[in-house]
Amino acid sequence: MVDAAQRPDGPNVEEDSVVLDAKGLRALAHPVRVQLVGLLRKYGPSTATRLAERLGVNSGTASYHLRQLGAAGFVEEDTERGNARERWWRSVHRTTWFNEPELAEREPEAALAYQQSIAAIYTLRTQQALNDLQTMPRAWRNTLDMSDWALRLTPEEAAALYRELADVIARYRRDAPETAASAPEGAERVAVMTQILPELDAPAVSSLPSGPQEEEGSPTS
Repeated sequence: MVDAAQRPDGPNVEEDSVVLDAKGLRALAHPVRVQLVGLLRKYGPSTATRLAERLGVNSGTASYHLRQLGAAGFVEEDTERGNARERWWRSVHRTTWFNEPELAEREPEAALAYQQSIAAIYTLRTQQALNDLQTMPRAWRNTLDMSDWALRLTPEEAAALYRELADVIARYRRDAPETAASAPEGAERVAVMTQILPELDAPAVSSLPSGPQEEEGSPTS
């Protein structure tokens, strides 16, 4: 995954993860920066020029955002690869966790921008997978799934559902550039994106009127 939003009562944060604070949240409140961090985590160290090509932006833009990410501690120079003409960058962490509800209240605009960037990236990745579907081997085509289930839960039940889903995913092999070579034959990168989306706009069934009713004085037709 590019990034993750964790509930306060979710699973333990991995050692190679970063928990967003106010400074980090503001630094990631830009879609290009979120994508840059994601690309470095997904494919390993790279240069601003190569990253810019992947994102469809100019290298100056990528360089600027990489420097901002570096100042915030999300990326760092890969001095073993870089030289006087070309700077290489690498991600400092494997995942990002956003698990402080009070932080979202203190930084509402930054929190919304960050979460909207994540949602946009998930949409883009889904569309890319669909675009590649017809050229995938049949075995992989048969694994693609886009399902949704309508549930009626309490907040506590929704939090428990998240924990159970996270526990199941944790049982499977994580993807990382440095571990790809040791994966079994036939293993490919698979993106699992979970979304628990409260829908509070509709009234509960119990609050709906049981039969035709009119407001006093309202016209009829």
